[in-house]
Amino acid sequence: MSPFNAWVLSKSLETLAIRVEKHCENALKVAEFLEGHPNVELVKYPFLKSHPSYDVAKKQMKLGGNIVAFEIKGGIEGGRAFLDKIQMCSLSANLGDTRTIVTHPASTTHSKLSDEERNEVGITAGLVRCSVGLENVEDIIADLKQALD
Repeated sequence: MSPFNAWVLSKSLETLAIRVEKHCENALKVAEFLEGHPNVELVKYPFLKSHPSYDVAKKQMKLGGNIVAFEIKGGIEGGRAFLDKIQMCSLSANLGDTRTIVTHPASTTHSKLSDEERNEVGITAGLVRCSVGLENVEDIIADLKQALD
């Protein structure tokens, strides 16, 4: 690693805790929005009271993380249509960035697997994973909303 790259890395570590808190704060708001959307069947986020491990998560975790998983109505076609309508959020299989990223594994990373193989590993037809970023949370929600509507 070059000295400059080491310096950049050390500087970014100084604000890591603040950035992670913002990721998590945004993720909770996104999860709450998704839970109330009529085209979403299920939301998986540990700091939602509807999550089966909510009580354990609240005891063991300071924050709920930045990954929100949700099930879109309409299966694979619903997931594809959702991705096609996304405007601001990034489309990628790699989760974990400062930007919000959405992925629909059944039509992307796991598309070569059979329905049975996907279900065995928890990849349902309408599953979307959202790595919530640092953008204004209202902008994130607006993009998800217009893609779901």
